[in-house]
Amino acid sequence: MVKKSLLVAGTDTNVGKTVLTSALISYWQTYYLSRSLGVFKPMQTGIGDREFYHQYFALNQSIDEINPLHFEAPLAPPIAAELEGKTVDLKLVWSQFCQLQQSRDFVLVEGLGGLGSPITHELTVADLARDWHLPTILVVPVRLGAIAQAVANAALARQMGVLLQGLVLNCVEPCSPEEIKNWTPIDLIESLTQIPILGILPYINTLTDREKLAQIASNLDLETIFS
Repeated sequence: MVKKSLLVAGTDTNVGKTVLTSALISYWQTYYLSRSLGVFKPMQTGIGDREFYHQYFALNQSIDEINPLHFEAPLAPPIAAELEGKTVDLKLVWSQFCQLQQSRDFVLVEGLGGLGSPITHELTVADLARDWHLPTILVVPVRLGAIAQAVANAALARQMGVLLQGLVLNCVEPCSPEEIKNWTPIDLIESLTQIPILGILPYINTLTDREKLAQIASNLDLETIFS
């Protein structure tokens, strides 16, 4: 069965969710021209992804269709919402997501923060992934401590009933092959998590070169990611 959507989650904030999402958008728009793609950021705090996706990719979506719930302060959504005297309206977010799913062949959903980050006072990104039945790819940063992050997040996904299909390693800074091997040993991480690693993203200092991003995405296990 071909899935209709995919959640790009992370072990933490600033680990490369936007990098992976941008690479997958670029690949889709290069090679899947006959199929429509939607991009969805359920909620965002501060300035960031929704503005970037709206400006640089021809998604045929308004900024509110990309991201229906936005708060000004770059904090966890329940805290940012309280500062503005608002609430986190998950019914609105779910409704917008369903509309986008109905109008597109495939929807890339980018999470916020880490898999364990709060979206309300009771729920995390992992809860959303489970409740929305979203197949999930987890971005793990290539740096010291990555093994523990991968293991902890895989355990959280398993505990919460998240369909975690694979891990993608992302070089958050320039890395040598030896550093990648030592900080994120593939065999060890796969053994400890029982989750396959679908590829490694090199360090990328710009996300506006869509040809380069598509090429980078082509080195990932796209069969697992898209089907």
